Amino acid sequence: MPPAKAPEPRQTLDPEMVAQWLARHPDFFIGREGLLQQLKVPHPEARGAVSLLERLVHDLRERAESAEWRLEQLLESARHNESQYRRTRELILALLEAEDNDALGEALATQLAERFRTHAVALWCAPQLTDAEPSPPQPPRFVLDEASGARLGALLDGRTSRCRRLSRKDWQRLLPHLDPPKQAGSCALTRLTLGEPQGYLILASHDSDHFRASLDTLFTEYLGEVVTRLMVGHVQRR
Repeated sequence: MPPAKAPEPRQTLDPEMVAQWLARHPDFFIGREGLLQQLKVPHPEARGAVSLLERLVHDLRERAESAEWRLEQLLESARHNESQYRRTRELILALLEAEDNDALGEALATQLAERFRTHAVALWCAPQLTDAEPSPPQPPRFVLDEASGARLGALLDGRTSRCRRLSRKDWQRLLPHLDPPKQAGSCALTRLTLGEPQGYLILASHDSDHFRASLDTLFTEYLGEVVTRLMVGHVQRR
């Protein structure tokens, strides 16, 4: 009798090769739905395995929840932007209706307090903006002098605008028409320029974190540009 043949070693498929083959043949399971029901995959949140269909349902549910969360974030952002636009619109319209620079300063302080929770406002105007006026400016407007200009320039530290903490001493010096906070407050500060320096605009809060240093100053700069043009226009019309 011829010697019995030794059993051939069992061959196994390389998982990577199987994965690559399935990727090239995505229609393999068409007509083999029963095979799909037998497949087991790792559970995403616990030990053990679940059927492929259960895993697909789980993944689809997670994707749906993630998409719903992203949609809610977009809607919330849209609602915030619309609210910001409406408040800014009312503010600018009120400034446009002011007949002179004192009325402009008063409208600015009132609108910012009512619509933007800004506790205090000060407009430090360069002398050329007040020389032609028949009477001294009324708060929140003040004539910029050398000492105040030096301190405001130091607070800006070479920038056009910035948000920062405002010490009680600086509040008393730069917002003298209003009581200072018990401790440090915060402010958004911007230069007023139109061809040449026209002064400074300060928006201040008793809350030391209201105008955080990390906040963007685009709104403050925009407001400063509007206020500067309106003040210069009032002076030129005299």
